[in-house]
Amino acid sequence: MNLPNVLQLRRLSWLFALVLIISPLAAMGAEEDPHSIDGPWKYTLVPPNDGWKQADYDDDKWQEGYGGFGTRGTPNARVGTVWDTDHIWLRRTYNLENLPKKPALLIHHDEDTEVFINGVQVGKFTRWSTDYSVYPLTDEGRRALKIGQNQLAAHTRQDTGGQYIDIHLIDEDHVPKLPPARLPEHPYQSDLITQWGAEVTAENAWQEYPRPQMTRDRWKNLNGRWNYAITSENQDSIPDTWAGQILVPYAIESKLSGVQRNLRPTEALWYQRSVELEPKKDEVTLLNFEAVDYACRVFVNGAEVGSHVGGNTPFSIDVTKAAKRGVNDIVVRVEDKTGGPQLRGKQTLHPEGIWYTQVSGIWQTVWVEQVPHTYISDVKILTDPETGRIQITPILGGNSDAKVSFKATVYDNGTAVADVTAAKEDLAVEIADAKLWSPSSPHLYEISLAVLDENGAAIDTVGTYAGIRSVGTVRNEDGDLRFTLNGKPIFHWGPLDQGWWPDGLLTPPSDEAMLFDVEYLQAAGFNMIRKHIKVEPRRYYYHCDRLGMLVWQDQVSGGKSPPWTRMRPDPIDANWTDEDHAQYLREFDEMVGTLENHPSIVVWVPFNEAWGQHRTVSTGEWIMQRDPTRLINIASGGNYWEVGHVADQHSYPHPSFPFQQERLNKMVKVVGEFGGHGWPVEGHLWKKTQANWGYGGLPRSAKEYQARYQESIGKLLELKSQGIAGGVYTQTTDVESEINGLMTYDRKVIKIPAADLKAIHAPLTK
Repeated sequence: MNLPNVLQLRRLSWLFALVLIISPLAAMGAEEDPHSIDGPWKYTLVPPNDGWKQADYDDDKWQEGYGGFGTRGTPNARVGTVWDTDHIWLRRTYNLENLPKKPALLIHHDEDTEVFINGVQVGKFTRWSTDYSVYPLTDEGRRALKIGQNQLAAHTRQDTGGQYIDIHLIDEDHVPKLPPARLPEHPYQSDLITQWGAEVTAENAWQEYPRPQMTRDRWKNLNGRWNYAITSENQDSIPDTWAGQILVPYAIESKLSGVQRNLRPTEALWYQRSVELEPKKDEVTLLNFEAVDYACRVFVNGAEVGSHVGGNTPFSIDVTKAAKRGVNDIVVRVEDKTGGPQLRGKQTLHPEGIWYTQVSGIWQTVWVEQVPHTYISDVKILTDPETGRIQITPILGGNSDAKVSFKATVYDNGTAVADVTAAKEDLAVEIADAKLWSPSSPHLYEISLAVLDENGAAIDTVGTYAGIRSVGTVRNEDGDLRFTLNGKPIFHWGPLDQGWWPDGLLTPPSDEAMLFDVEYLQAAGFNMIRKHIKVEPRRYYYHCDRLGMLVWQDQVSGGKSPPWTRMRPDPIDANWTDEDHAQYLREFDEMVGTLENHPSIVVWVPFNEAWGQHRTVSTGEWIMQRDPTRLINIASGGNYWEVGHVADQHSYPHPSFPFQQERLNKMVKVVGEFGGHGWPVEGHLWKKTQANWGYGGLPRSAKEYQARYQESIGKLLELKSQGIAGGVYTQTTDVESEINGLMTYDRKVIKIPAADLKAIHAPLTK
């Protein structure tokens, strides 16, 4: 490649990087483990003290990572640790049993790179390279090498674009073939922590009852300290020893877990703890998991009792046969590939840009309950605002052949307003002058539901609730379709809300922290939240129910994606196998089954921006039949197919919509993402890096940032007058390197106060 072409490529298309790796075995021409050359390295992104090149320098406070160091997308690079600042300093100690006959550096580097061995400069490079090259050591460089311990140190600088360096000490006659970069052992460890995360302890970690729509008084929370171990994925036997303790329910990669260790695709993560149980005769013991990412097997007292595949939904295992009175041993084995067809959302093994740190293992509450032999395992609720009707369908577990009947009592602020007893499983009551649920009046009716024996005595009783409401569409006088709630038009206005946290990752540090986000958004004048590529803990939707926030709920994405055709009339689907599609639908069905009673959820979003989009029409027809009570936004941002109820355009930074496409008039028109205006707040960044970004470039001042926001809202208001029925602003908070939130990632700085936002938003929702 000639120099002008290289410069053009550098400007237009790729990020350049620096990786340093030493391979003493390769230097001797020996057989080696393919990953033995990959570190670990010590590195720092801030200027170190004098002496950093010397063997006796103390680098204990430096970070640790595996080569190479740089940014992904660089030609001929193998990035093991992301480096995206101006400078990097690296050190690695290694041992040589023999000196290579013809020592040389195999190097791929950025500009202004200096390499030292035992304090002696052995290489200086003032221009960046585009591939690996071999540079024989000078006589001075050869003399710097010694038998035994050696210290490699290097510094590099880059000016624009990306960055990359990779150095290996080799024998010039035995140039090794480099393996793929090793995944780092630890995720990026930011200093950010929320005020709630700072207060988390093993005693207070998520102690709230996790299932607000089906409550029982008798339950036991199993959050807290568990033992953990990491083994090869090939190990099926329970480990004999444990590596340490992990705080459940925080993923192993998170700060709050106390571990901060990446789970590699070739590994299995094991959990263990003991719990006191007192099972009684004719009772069932249920071990409940709110979410485990991704595939898990569960053992009680050494016996395998159940398994689950899918990282985003709760599941329950009947452990009655394995449980005993006294101390019980619980073990959970987890595998998480974070790749392939697995549904994983925004998680990635290589976080950067809009893709975030992986999340593995138990990441929501674990709990146990003991119930009668015949018990209520689930409740389904449907409502009709025209008649005030609430239909309640209990689903039995355990001895479902028992002769039973059911009783439901409905309460309004503690006063019984209706009750019904029936021998069948569908119970219905009609409430006169029923109070309907809406954002302006989020009224909920409490319900006590019991299963009765032949004598009319209650065998099992649970508490639940209902919000009476309906959703639909209507054409206005201009012929544009609008959303309706209880038959009345309503403009859906909300943020893109990803639900990530700097300390808990996918797990909010606490229920109070999770509630803070919802309350801020409501105070800011939003009436809707688009929950983006994540399923929250069930208490999140409970808070939305009682506060009155509409929710668009995305399905979690993953798997192969087609080209992104957006709103063009030539959509393309990815080709998925029957097996992978079936698993996708299983997980989708579990999400819907878990959340369908929540009145706050008004829209399902199966696909986003072609991520994992496949069999779109059949998937849309399936979910419309599965839940005819809600609206379907089949593909937010495209690829658009004519199925469902919504046509959704993404437009950054300012909103727009292709009104010229008359075929879209069949649908409710929305701008499902826009904005994304970034504003960095010093001291509240995930990391200080050139990769921090917002859409449309970063403004020069906070005043310009707010002006851009107001301009976007003004454009959305114009679009509303042209037929747009809803809008989604990106986004609630900063997330890792995305700094386009209305709040910082740690929630400590509100970039635009809620009262100011409410005034700006008022014309949209009136």
